[in-house]
Amino acid sequence: MTQTKAKNPVKIMVFGTFDGLHPGHLNFFKQAKDLKPSSRESFLIVSVARDKNVKKIKGRLPLLGEKKRKKLVENSKLADKVILGSLHDYLAHIKKENPDVIALGYDQKSPYVDNLRKNLQNYGISPRILRLRPYMAHIYKNRLLKKKR
Repeated sequence: MTQTKAKNPVKIMVFGTFDGLHPGHLNFFKQAKDLKPSSRESFLIVSVARDKNVKKIKGRLPLLGEKKRKKLVENSKLADKVILGSLHDYLAHIKKENPDVIALGYDQKSPYVDNLRKNLQNYGISPRILRLRPYMAHIYKNRLLKKKR
């Protein structure tokens, strides 16, 4: 019996700063890609946070600029599509991509995340929102990696 490739893949979207990729990020992408029924393919969309938004949320700029961080994610070959997040309306690029699933990292917490489901419903979309497991969180966290350097 020959299997045919699914014509309608499950669109899974993740977000992050990705200020240098480490094994925790790669595991994050792999976990997200696995959030699909076995009968369908997955299509992983990675949204890389804009420098301006990182500064607003984290209080500091990332070490690498947004274009370099986007290129790092593209070079990982784990994402099917890599985009820069919206500058002003954090929901605009989500609405444009219209994902079936949004996968959040175990440590992604902010007012944006807290109100994500409600705000997306106001936009007329309601993807499943799931939180992924940490991957050696005590080691692979950019904040901790930078401390060790």
